[in-house]
Amino acid sequence: MPTPVPRAPASSDVIEIERALNRISYLNSRVRQHDRLMAMAGLRLDRAAVALLRQMADSDPMRPGELASRLEVEASHVTRQVQQLQRAGYVSRAPDPDDRRAQRVELTPAGRDAIDRIRATSSRGMQMALAEWTPAELQRLATLFHGMVDDFLAHATT
Repeated sequence: MPTPVPRAPASSDVIEIERALNRISYLNSRVRQHDRLMAMAGLRLDRAAVALLRQMADSDPMRPGELASRLEVEASHVTRQVQQLQRAGYVSRAPDPDDRRAQRVELTPAGRDAIDRIRATSSRGMQMALAEWTPAELQRLATLFHGMVDDFLAHATT
């Protein structure tokens, strides 16, 4: 059963935050933006592959099912992506030490290099966009963003 929507209207601040997040999401998910990022990083990866590599870079090796759960996608989607990334040399599979029948997926050195290039390219663009912000403002924004994500994740599991 879906969680009921609160009856009280959202505050104007929450509405503005939601609008800003939608703008960021739109800007970040545009095909042209992705294509430009890949060209600057010197890679040819689709958005789903990049999402998978980013998740893997921030985690220990994991089973494909766990990866699918973290990305909130179907396991079959992750299986196809992992197969493609494995053929391209970006990921490898290894037996799960807790259950030899299962496998864990991990980045290869080429996969680590690819995600490092993507992050460096993306960070350069963000650095230019936020060049006028003070270090204190940047630190505060990072803290607030991480707190917001943590709260979203906590709320999503309840």
